[in-house]
Amino acid sequence: MPFQIVKPGTQFDFLGKWRICVTISALLVLIGLLGIQVRGFRLGIDFAGGTEVQVRFLDAGGVHEGDIREVVSGLGIPNASVTRFGGADSQEFLIKFRGGRETEAVAEPDASGDAAAEDVETAGEAAEDRIFLLQETLEETIGPLEVQRVEFVGPKVGAELREDGVKAMAIACMLILIYIGFRFSLRFAPGAVIALIHDVTITSSVWILLGLEFDLRVLAALLAIIGYSLNDTIIVYDRIRENMELRTKYDLKEVLNRSVNQTLSRTLLTSLTTLAAVLSLLVLGGAVIRPFALAMAIGILVGTYSSIYIASPSLLWLETRFGGGSDGPRAIAREAPKRETPKRSTAKTAKAGSRRRRRPS
Repeated sequence: MPFQIVKPGTQFDFLGKWRICVTISALLVLIGLLGIQVRGFRLGIDFAGGTEVQVRFLDAGGVHEGDIREVVSGLGIPNASVTRFGGADSQEFLIKFRGGRETEAVAEPDASGDAAAEDVETAGEAAEDRIFLLQETLEETIGPLEVQRVEFVGPKVGAELREDGVKAMAIACMLILIYIGFRFSLRFAPGAVIALIHDVTITSSVWILLGLEFDLRVLAALLAIIGYSLNDTIIVYDRIRENMELRTKYDLKEVLNRSVNQTLSRTLLTSLTTLAAVLSLLVLGGAVIRPFALAMAIGILVGTYSSIYIASPSLLWLETRFGGGSDGPRAIAREAPKRETPKRSTAKTAKAGSRRRRRPS
């Protein structure tokens, strides 16, 4: 007998609790908005601008992140981020802090070209002096090292990255809206987009409450969450469409409940296997990949929840309020693209017709 998480014929009343679940989701979003006022919306170096310095200590002795953080703070650089590359024995570290070559704001709009160029050169020299000072202080305090990489991200570049990230998510939701409307029906599309917005918003709210920074790794995780959640929602929607075509006389709520229960085992298996891979990255992947893995883990849990308690209830609410009410299954089945059924060949049809015309003598 094959392994099954959910036994066939199980009938949980998911749609009966949709108001409670929507209330919980709304509270989480509200708490996230309040968290912005309390904790603030923390942007990483990628979005806010700053400096990244990758160093490798040449001695084999143990170097800890706290030692480097104390040296950086002693130079008057607050809230510096220190991340170790590799395992506990690795001597490579990535140091991130605000400030760098602020070339976008050094010149006034009416300044002459010579003055602007002089200010840019001065800002670049000041940033390089800060890096040299950091290197010398680390060598004196901890030990000899090698600076492997130095990158500067200006505020203007960070603002462009923020805008591009928001545009990417907006374009993804728009294309998904078009795809769902074409693949199923226009009645299905709003529920899928509502579920995607719900997943991104809840994940961001949890991230804010944890006091973590938003950077390009988190943005990549949010885009991946959109794709994962959409895949799960489409599976549920496909079963809903099948049941609507077969059970047009049933109540819409009953059809949705039946569809969610029929796909529940597949939803849980997919979520658990994906979550196991993400947790492996979270535990074993190191500090560099950890923000991406943590955001993905939160998004997988939220995406599984939204496929059951947000996407289907949204379809029910929209159909009850703006559609055919209890006639929803029949109406949606008429609008949904019909699946092609195999046709009997002309020869077989003619042969069957000739047999029916024959009569015994």
